[in-house]
Amino acid sequence: MVARIAIDAAGLVGSAELEPSPAGCSMSHAAARTEIPTALDAERGEVACRLALRHAGARDVRIAWELNGPADAPLLIVAGGISANRHTLASAAFPETGWWDEQRGFGIDPTRFRVLSIDWVGADGSIDAPIDSADQADAVAAVLDALQLPQAVAWIGSSYGAMSGLQFAQRHPQRLRGLVVISGAHRAHPFASAWRALQRRIAALGLESGDENAGLSLARQLAMLSYRTPEEFAARFTEGTTVDGDVVRVAAEDYLDACGARFIGRMPPVAYRRLSESIDLHHADPAQVKVPTTVVAIAEDRLVPLPDMLDLSAKLPHSELHVLRSHYGHDAFLKETSAIARVLRAAIETST
Repeated sequence: MVARIAIDAAGLVGSAELEPSPAGCSMSHAAARTEIPTALDAERGEVACRLALRHAGARDVRIAWELNGPADAPLLIVAGGISANRHTLASAAFPETGWWDEQRGFGIDPTRFRVLSIDWVGADGSIDAPIDSADQADAVAAVLDALQLPQAVAWIGSSYGAMSGLQFAQRHPQRLRGLVVISGAHRAHPFASAWRALQRRIAALGLESGDENAGLSLARQLAMLSYRTPEEFAARFTEGTTVDGDVVRVAAEDYLDACGARFIGRMPPVAYRRLSESIDLHHADPAQVKVPTTVVAIAEDRLVPLPDMLDLSAKLPHSELHVLRSHYGHDAFLKETSAIARVLRAAIETST
């Protein structure tokens, strides 16, 4: 039923030795504290576990996690796209900019909530085998067990994080009171899958030719065209095509080159391939997602089209649908800070 439609750091203390966890995993742990000795600011660690991967069988993995916020605060799980990592928000302990720092204090308040994020399984390139969004859900459950955190107020997921959140709600419903899915449906759209398949082929050609960086850069540049929209490019790149000697360049090429260059070194080629494949392997059954779910769709999203998000919301037992407009398309969750924050605040308060 659709309820509503609406258009590692300085100051570390503690041990890095492995400690036994309730789930039978082992946990390395590093905590960092603010100037108030009893107020935990942020902490990081790893959980070593044997996970039963859906397509690749049992594997030994190490799951890197970060917690940000008061130790006694209600828990939020936050997850982004395949290039996101455990460092979601900056803190006094880990002051480098997080991948979703724009939501700090707006949609996600680490003074009121404890925020948990992980590095995706396979993001370090250690698994050269098919990875599934269901594997990521089980990895988060293993971290919750190791940290002795029984339940989260909400899982807030965008893009691949939304897909993994649907899997988590389906596989571990007792661990979650609410779910927010932004620009991530219950299945991959065939056109988007074709886009990603070409990106993977470009990256593979780079490896085969001995220029890994060039392949990854071009793959990322092609991906950017799926993240953004023709409307944004029409408004942003108004300069004409130029001829320099015998080289013709269009207005957007410098921007695309910069996007590709920034991506170099962010993940190994094998991780890029396997996590990209993971999006296309994703399939969740909305009817099995019993927790109240807030669905956020972007009308201009070419990567996760609006009809897929409408279909998801219609098939969820308990959903609230918000349709936002943005010329940033799939990247709206990173760019439309105020609009996303309003939805997040309302969804979190409902689950609290």
